[in-house]
Amino acid sequence: MNYALPIAGLVLLMTSCGEQKKDVVNTKEETKAPEARIIAKELTNHGHTRIDNYYWMNERDSPEVLEYLGEENAYTKEKMAHTEVFQKSLFEEMKARIKETDQSVPYKENGYFYITRFEEGKEYPIYTRKKESLDAAEEVLIDVNTLAEGHEFYQVASTECSENNEILAYSFDDESRRLWKVHFKNLRTGEQYSDELINTSGGIAWANDNKTVFYAKKDTVDLRPGEIWRHVLGTPQSEDVLVYEEKDNTFYAGVYKSKSRKLLVIGSTSTLTSEYQTLDADNPYGEWRLFCPRERGIEYHISDYEGEFYIRTNLNAQNFKLMKCGANSTSKENWKDVIPHRADVLFEGMEVFSEFLVLEERSKGLTGIRIIHHNSGDDHYIEFRDEAYVSMTGYNPDFEGEVLRYSYSSLTTPWSTYDYNMRTREQELLKQQEVLGTFDPEDYESKRIYAVADDGKEIPISLVYRKGLQLNGSNPTLLYAYGSYGYSIDPGFGSTRLSLLDRGFIYAIAHIRGGEEMGRQWYEDGKLLKKMNTFTDFNDCAEHLIAQNYTSSDQLFAMGGSAGGLLMGAVINLQPELYKGVIAAVPFVDVVTTMLDESIPLTTSEYDEWGNPNDKEYYDYMLSYSPYDQVKAQNYPNLLVTTGYHDSQVQYWEPAKWVAKLRALKLDDNLLLFDCNMDSGHGGSSGRFEALKETALEYAFVLDLSGIKE
Repeated sequence: MNYALPIAGLVLLMTSCGEQKKDVVNTKEETKAPEARIIAKELTNHGHTRIDNYYWMNERDSPEVLEYLGEENAYTKEKMAHTEVFQKSLFEEMKARIKETDQSVPYKENGYFYITRFEEGKEYPIYTRKKESLDAAEEVLIDVNTLAEGHEFYQVASTECSENNEILAYSFDDESRRLWKVHFKNLRTGEQYSDELINTSGGIAWANDNKTVFYAKKDTVDLRPGEIWRHVLGTPQSEDVLVYEEKDNTFYAGVYKSKSRKLLVIGSTSTLTSEYQTLDADNPYGEWRLFCPRERGIEYHISDYEGEFYIRTNLNAQNFKLMKCGANSTSKENWKDVIPHRADVLFEGMEVFSEFLVLEERSKGLTGIRIIHHNSGDDHYIEFRDEAYVSMTGYNPDFEGEVLRYSYSSLTTPWSTYDYNMRTREQELLKQQEVLGTFDPEDYESKRIYAVADDGKEIPISLVYRKGLQLNGSNPTLLYAYGSYGYSIDPGFGSTRLSLLDRGFIYAIAHIRGGEEMGRQWYEDGKLLKKMNTFTDFNDCAEHLIAQNYTSSDQLFAMGGSAGGLLMGAVINLQPELYKGVIAAVPFVDVVTTMLDESIPLTTSEYDEWGNPNDKEYYDYMLSYSPYDQVKAQNYPNLLVTTGYHDSQVQYWEPAKWVAKLRALKLDDNLLLFDCNMDSGHGGSSGRFEALKETALEYAFVLDLSGIKE
């Protein structure tokens, strides 16, 4: 079936079917839902006028907005009050599976082993290192628990040591706006330098002189990192030097140090185009050298290797290919094929060692790791056995090494870290995520099935459930997806998910178009003027699960966040009857208004993902699926909508307005709950365990609706 209406029909529908207040239906407890004040604002583009009754919610920090958000939070708390004991139980259950005193697998870089560890009862990590040997004395770089004292939110983005290992630069956010600050610490004396860099993107690149750092600075309004600055330790930020300015506001700029430690690299990237500049890391005051001029639609990524560069690019290669060029002849006419384009394999990334080249590939929706010897050309893949899994290279800073660090997981296999000897092909399991309690992977089963879309495309669905599942249509099921930016949702393990599986739930991932699971074309077919495929694919997966008796519409729940929250809003406008309940986390739902406002973070850089609504063709198409614009007088599933007041990626007012409009127009008595975390941003709470409380609320919502009370 075709759920898309003609554009003209949709425009007519929205201009003629204005919002009409309906009486708020009280529950048996006679609790009255919040009623947002209606102030009609006309928004006219391309001769078409939309009426936004809740535009006033865009006024951050206004007393009326804060009062409304407070009312919504109080309403949610009251409506979920009967689950509070259950929520606490779920929280403790999920927390109990996590090993509180834990540490990462050490990695060696520039003579030191680096370890991140956690201590029992503490929310934040402790960054440490040991010199040359794991038996050496531990040196604490920073204890984030101490740094976070007095802050409701605190998150460290990166830690980078100077080349002589004596000075630590670390970036942190204590407001949840992703405007990262950078501080410096002398690791010999413990002295905290007075230097502070503000409004950065969080990345730090040291020159080899041990006193010069480069960083990307963000615009404080649209949060776009568009400038690269040079800072000298011991000087104020006001004396920093601008070395590069990205004038195209659809591009982001960033800076990093190459794996060989020989080059500093500035990257300017948009959705479809990239460009790089390099500088000798020994000469921070030198001239940056353009690698290859940008050309719209051409993406490339570079890795230096002994006087040459490897290049991953989509130049005449939709699924990307591997090319090479000399260090002094880097324009694209000098690029030579190393591994040509393959229609059935997506080339996703590379890791260059002095003796080996490692490729990350994706075929038939599954990831693979390929090892090639530079000189002999010997070529092999690491073997994996699960039906649905995810593998990825880890952090491998040692250019001279012959051991590859990689991670592996499946829906039934906890995250596992391996060292793989690329010469001998022997591997060692260094650590597997420890799941405390009674967890046994043999109690669970995973599989991959396929739904068929209207156009005949087969859409993969990854499933996990407890063994002994009966296909009788009565199984409560949570269907999750994202479906944007070419970001693939791979079937990896999640210990919190066990709280659903052990209560009889099926957990399913819909690998819909807009992601890149099935290759680059899968992404291309779920963006811009083909975005509707993303939404209909998800509903087709829901219908397939019902038709195959995995579940029923009375036991099927859906969940997505951010662009996946947009997905949730779109699918319930199209086919609300498919779902018992829906969780929309930090949902991007006011698509047209946001994409017309260039002052909002991410807008201009995402025209290649969603389209530019200043162009009428894209305006009309966005309008046809924008969840906020397409809310109508119909029944909707039970809804839990969450957001963070300081969210820099999806502003709080998008879900706030969406909820208000749904309250005004929906015809049912189903739950509509809105939870706004007043201290967090896009990623939710910063603490290790505090985030579990948000998960407990979400799980209690679906479990309660499915009739499971404990």
